[in-house]
Amino acid sequence: MSAFVESLHEVFERLGRIQTRRMFGGHGVWHDGRMIALVFKDTLYLKADAESAEHFDKLSLPPFTYERQGKPMPMSYRQAPADLFEDRHEAALWGRRAYEAALRSGQPPKPKKPPAAKKAAARKTPAKKAAVKTKTLKATAR
Repeated sequence: MSAFVESLHEVFERLGRIQTRRMFGGHGVWHDGRMIALVFKDTLYLKADAESAEHFDKLSLPPFTYERQGKPMPMSYRQAPADLFEDRHEAALWGRRAYEAALRSGQPPKPKKPPAAKKAAARKTPAKKAAVKTKTLKATAR
């Protein structure tokens, strides 16, 4: 994970806990199960919608755009203002705007995985997996 992505935990400390995860060559940023931002090439883009667009428009902040079949495809994420990285109050304000836009989007929250499932999966060592595979092969050979 890049140092920039790691720094977002501190940037958004006044908003609350965030999670980051690699996706599509960048990173997604979640708060309370909702994707509020994405990071691509160390640039932060915040979730936006018709209600919050005016705040981005005032600062001429462009949308995240990717190319598909030779056509530019703008997404509902807009570049974050530079002040956000210097002022934790600004970061919380913009983070709340992005979270509210995510709530209004109608997308259901990302389900949380139970911690026990992660731990159980992590405990399976290659040796244990091989032993299970051997038992399975012996059982099917009978």
